[in-house]
Amino acid sequence: MKLMRIGPIGQEKPALLDQDGKIRDLSAHVADIGGAAISPEGLSQLAALNTATLPELAPGRIGACVAGTGKFICIGLNYSDHAEETGATVPPEPVIFMKATSAICGPNDEVLIPRGSEKTDWEVELGVVIGKTAKYVSEAEAMDYVAGYCVSHDVSERAFQTERSGQWTKGKSCDTFGPIGPWLVTKDEITDPQNLKMWLTVNGDTMQDGSSKTMVYGVAFLVSYLSQFMSLHPGDVISTGTPPGVGLGMKPPRFLKAGDVVELGIEGLGTQKQTFIADI
Repeated sequence: MKLMRIGPIGQEKPALLDQDGKIRDLSAHVADIGGAAISPEGLSQLAALNTATLPELAPGRIGACVAGTGKFICIGLNYSDHAEETGATVPPEPVIFMKATSAICGPNDEVLIPRGSEKTDWEVELGVVIGKTAKYVSEAEAMDYVAGYCVSHDVSERAFQTERSGQWTKGKSCDTFGPIGPWLVTKDEITDPQNLKMWLTVNGDTMQDGSSKTMVYGVAFLVSYLSQFMSLHPGDVISTGTPPGVGLGMKPPRFLKAGDVVELGIEGLGTQKQTFIADI
C-alpha cells in the first residue's frame, strides 16, 4: 500500500493511493497515518479494505506521510561513496544524530533557508518508518518492526552543523528541513530496500545519482542497533544516510539559495519537489 496524508497543514486526512492513481479517503477507518494504524494489525486491516468503495479525494497538498513522529533519527556517513567524497572515514559503528520533529514537513512544501545561512545543502535519503515498539531486537527479527519506507530529504546547513561547535543537530533541525513522503510505502511492496535507485536534481541539474546498495549499515542492522540504545515507537522515522553528490562534496562546494528548485526521488517510493525560500 501507498499511504499518505492530504490537506492543509494541521488538517491532513489519512488516505491511500490506489492502483489507478486515485487518492482514497481513509478517515472512516483510521484517525491518521501513525500509531496503531501502521502497526502490523492496523496495516492488515487497511489492506483488507475494498479500496473501490472508499471515497475519492481530490488532489491537493500532500502532508508528511506519517503523523505523530516521536523521534526523527538520522544516520551519518552511511554510504561508502559519500564518506569518500567528504573526506571522511566510514565509522566503525553508525553515527547517530537527531533531527527535531518540528523540521518535518510535506514533500512538496517550500523549504526555508534559515537566517544567517550560507551553506544550506541537500541529501536524498531512504526513510524507514517504525510500525511497532522495538527494544533490544535482533537483526534477524528487525524487519518485523518496520511498517514501510519513504523518501526523506535531510536538508542540512553545513556551517551550523560543523562550524558552530557542538553536535550536528542544530544544522539539521531548522524548520522545514525534514520533508518526508509523498507516501509511506508498506514494506511488502519493496522487495529489497538495499537495492533502490536514488536521485536528486537542483534546478534540473543532476546532483545525486546513487543507490541504497552502497549503504554501509543496512536497514535491518540499523533497526536492531538503534533498539539497543532506545525504544523505537510506531511513527518514528530513521533517515538512513545519503549517496554521493551533496553540495559540500563539490569542488568548489555548491549550496542552495532562494529560488532554487530541488527534486528528488527513490525507486518505488515516489518523488518530492521543493522551492527554497529565505526565512525572513
